[in-house]
Parts: sequence; C-alpha cells; structure tokens
Amino acid sequence: SLTRKLNEDNSMNMNFLLPDRYEGLNETAGNKDVTKIIVPVQSGIEKIEEYYEEIVSSGRGAFLILLGKSGSGKTTFLRTLSIFIKNVEVITISNDMNILEEISSLSKSKYSLRILIIEGRESILDMSNIEVTNAIQTINRFIRTDKGNNTLVVWPCNNQDIVDNLVETSRTVGGTSLLDYENTYFSFVGPDKSQFVYIAKQTVEFFNDGKTLLDFGVTDEVAGNCVEQSETIGEYLKLINRKVRKNKKYISDFLVKKRCNMWVLVLGLNEPSKDVEALTKGENLEADIQRLLISTDANIIQEVKKIPDQIALLSHYLDTKIIYIPIVDALSIIRNYANNDLKKIMKNQSMSLSADTSISERMKNMELVRMIQSDTKLMGKKGVTGSNSKSAFQKLLDISRKNDSLLNDAFGRALLENKYIEDYSTEVDFGEGLTRRTDLLCVKDGEEIRLEFMWRTKTSKAEIANYTLTKLYNYGKALEFIKN
Repeated sequence: SLTRKLNEDNSMNMNFLLPDRYEGLNETAGNKDVTKIIVPVQSGIEKIEEYYEEIVSSGRGAFLILLGKSGSGKTTFLRTLSIFIKNVEVITISNDMNILEEISSLSKSKYSLRILIIEGRESILDMSNIEVTNAIQTINRFIRTDKGNNTLVVWPCNNQDIVDNLVETSRTVGGTSLLDYENTYFSFVGPDKSQFVYIAKQTVEFFNDGKTLLDFGVTDEVAGNCVEQSETIGEYLKLINRKVRKNKKYISDFLVKKRCNMWVLVLGLNEPSKDVEALTKGENLEADIQRLLISTDANIIQEVKKIPDQIALLSHYLDTKIIYIPIVDALSIIRNYANNDLKKIMKNQSMSLSADTSISERMKNMELVRMIQSDTKLMGKKGVTGSNSKSAFQKLLDISRKNDSLLNDAFGRALLENKYIEDYSTEVDFGEGLTRRTDLLCVKDGEEIRLEFMWRTKTSKAEIANYTLTKLYNYGKALEFIKN
C-alpha cells in the first residue's frame, strides 16, 4: 500500500521532494520562504517593466499575452514578480472562477502595479470562442477604468492556437489600444539552461533539509548531462526526479538486506569541534560528502573519489553522521560506566574513578544522545576543559591503543543504563562482501546504530574526512553495494 511505502521510505531515510511546478512548489513549501530559491528571468522582468512604463505614461491598464511551453516556468515567474519588482501586487483568476465576476469585484489596487493573471486557460480547448470574446471585452473595459488603470492583465498560453485566437479577438474588441500593432504577444522561454543545475541544487537543498543532489547520487556531471535532454526547467526537474527515484530503488535493494545507521564519534585531545562542524551540515550533524571529498587527498581515498555518487548515496541512506564528543563528557562516561576490567587498568594508571553525580543531566545534553533521540531542539553543551581533564584524557588515549573496546563498551553501558538504547555489543561483524567489525553496535527501536570511534591525540579535518570516507567505502564493500 502507499502508506506502507511511505513508512518504508521514512525508516530508510529515503524521502525526496523536488516540485517541478509552482503549485507543487508552493504547497510543499508550507511555511518556508520559497523566494529564496527563485531565480530572475531577466527578459521577462524587462518586459513587465516595459508594460509598467506604458501604464504610467498612458494612464490606463494593459493586456499581455504570454506564450511559453508547458513547464517553462510561466506561473512561477508571474507569481513571484514581487521579489524582483518593487510595490507589485499579484493576484490570480483560476480556471474555476468566472472572469467577468472576479474582475468586476476588484477595487483599485494600493500598489504601484497590479499583475492580474488569467490562470488555467492556456489551451484553445479550455474555452469556447464566446467565452474568449466575453473575457477580452471584460478585460478591455476594466483596464480603462479607474479601478484597473494600474493593472497589467496577463494571459499565459502554451500553444500558438490560443495566442492567435486571443490576438484576433483583441484586435476586434480593442484594436491597437489593447495590443501592440507589431508585438502582439511575448514569447517566454523561462530560465536560461545555464541556470538549470543551480536551480535544481537550490530546490533540492531547500526541500530536503540541506541535502544535496550528490547525497541522492546525482553528480554534477549527471546533472549537466540532463540539461541537454531538457527543453524547459520543468522537464529538467522531472528528469532529475527520475534519476533520484532510480537511485533510491537501486540502493534500497541492498539496504533491505542489511539496514543500519553509521555514525563516527570524534574524541580528540586537541578538541576538534570546529573541524567536525566544518564537515557536517544541519542540526542532524549529517556528514557533508562534498566537503569530505575535498578535505583529504590520502592515497586510499583516491578510489573513493572515483565513485562520489555511490559514496554520497550510501552515506545519505546510512544516515552517516560525524559527532564530536567533548573531553569532559568522555571522562564522565568512562568513570561512571567502566566495567571491572577497565577500572583495573585505570587504577593502574592512577586515574580517578570518582563518579560524576551529574552524569544523567550531562548525557541529556550530549549531541550523541540528542541524535539517538532525534531531538534537534536541545543543544549539546561543550564542557570547559581544564589541564587535569586533558591529562586524564591522555591516559584514556593510552588505554585506547590496546583496549579501545573497553572504552567503547563504557559508552554502550551508559546509553543502555540511561535507557537511550535497548541493547548494545562491541566488535560486531557487518556485511558479507567484506568482513568488518563495528566498534559499538547499538539497538534503538529495533534499528541498528553502528558507532565508529576516533580516539585521537590530535586530529584534523583531513583525518576525520579520511576516516569517515574509508568507513563508508568499507561498509559499501561489506554490503556488496560497491563492487570493483
């Protein structure tokens, strides 16, 4: 069923939105400001400004027939003119409204220019000749009145037949006062093809919480090739949508076999919180594959850079995150939840085993916990790190070189005992194509979260990027998603 399919998409992080018409754009946006992703069509804006000058100089309204292919962006252009021209009001008469009644009900606009769109009548089949004649007569009378003398009535069309009909009728009804003698209509071509990729990228990021085309497996090369196959921006967005849906189908076949999340936890003595921030995006701390790929030139990554679409697609659907763990948080967890074997090692290292009485409250504010709970409202608090804490953390790093599984186990116990997860285990195999062990496997609501720990004295963007990309590559091999 459709409901089951939607639930499956949600659970696999596979939702994708890319409206290709204004109606879908506006409806899908909800409370979001779509003006942020609208690009100007300069030739169209200049034509509207030309008509505005005519309206001002003549003291009466005007009528514009706008011819453009279906999907060229006519509605989007007209509905968003107020972004690019000051003091403009845009209203529409949809195809379920009576043109005569709607125009008759209009009062004088308080704006310098009113754009009145005759919408949903783009084809000769949409109206009879009598209806067209009555509509043109109504428009002609209205733009000559005080109520309509600052109104530009625009009739969008998608074929030449309706244009010819409108021109002929306008000539009969209003002569050259209603239409120019030569320029009887304006051919609207929409955004230039050179803008298609940019528009798609902006729209995808806007509607998909900052995720990029690459996150959905569409490289710049593929996006560019799609431009050559498209006549209009609407066709282009539909083609991109098909590419993404094909990618979703491709990877879902693998993830049905072995579904999990893969998160990298960064613990560094040099406190690399800014480096982690630079490699993630949004409140969900998702790995930014584009930034990761340009942040490292390690030899082992060269193979990864040959398949950026597969890596990005895998990262997106594995919900790959990079999470910074502050030193004070790590110390608190280890001191409170170390097992007997780890406590013995810590004691031999002369480390404090004093429990942190505020550990429960501290964990509530950890970014790791926030991500497990899917809570982006709470903000992780970075503790103040003193010299004693850094010295103690250095000893943890010494332990990690031989017994990192004991440290990772303490994190599992902390999450389990505070009821953030239902179960955990350390050093768990994953996949079939290549055997790899996950540092810490957690189970939350029946779903696997695989945590990979970076215990480091000093780390950097390049090393974090290298580590994350290598893990992704290995996961892809283990899933038999990446084959070479």
